[in-house]
Amino acid sequence: MEDSSCNSPSPPIFRNRYWILRHGRSVPNDRGLIVSSLENGTKQEFGLAPLGVQQARSAGESLRKELEEMGVPVDSVKIHYSPFSRTTETARVVAGVLGVPFEGPNCKAVVELRERYFGPSYELLSHEKYAEVWAVDEADPYIAPEGGESVADVASRFAAMLSSADMEFHGSAVLIVSHGDPLQIFQAVLSGTKKITSFLEEVSDLQKKSLIAPSLLSGHRKFALNTGELRRLV
Repeated sequence: MEDSSCNSPSPPIFRNRYWILRHGRSVPNDRGLIVSSLENGTKQEFGLAPLGVQQARSAGESLRKELEEMGVPVDSVKIHYSPFSRTTETARVVAGVLGVPFEGPNCKAVVELRERYFGPSYELLSHEKYAEVWAVDEADPYIAPEGGESVADVASRFAAMLSSADMEFHGSAVLIVSHGDPLQIFQAVLSGTKKITSFLEEVSDLQKKSLIAPSLLSGHRKFALNTGELRRLV
């Protein structure tokens, strides 16, 4: 198999600027629990920990500074966030720092940005169980935990989200607030996408193994973000 790292693909061309933000430290982080189902993740009891609120505020200040340095107006900011409590609360804090009305049209909960579902056999168990899933990811990113999502599954829904956002907006600064595993996988997809006129041309074929080398998807852990970490994509 050809090593995609040798090709050094140029990033695809987008109509907007994009940042990603992993939610601030959460109650599940503090308790060492896997909370990955939509049903559990949207419960208020699994929102941000006090440190997470501080991290979200710092991320908002960092983004505001970057926008100022780049000459990007705040009114061009669009915030898309996972509907989980920990991501919703993070997005709300960031919006407050930027002065973007959270209940307005520029902030939207997007279900495609939800946490990777690890399946019922892992839900509400210890974080130590993540290692078992990641071991499978490394072996084959197309294999999912029983009842859960594979790396490829997450990659496909994030690619679809990005294609939708890039069709909807033009010249905007889009902040994507999501979770650790999904954001790692998302970055792996972008790092392996071929240089094309439009990213939209390839989205429908993302699940084909020929598009992105499985070795790239299986190495998504190298793109890990800390809680509350902001990163510019393109």
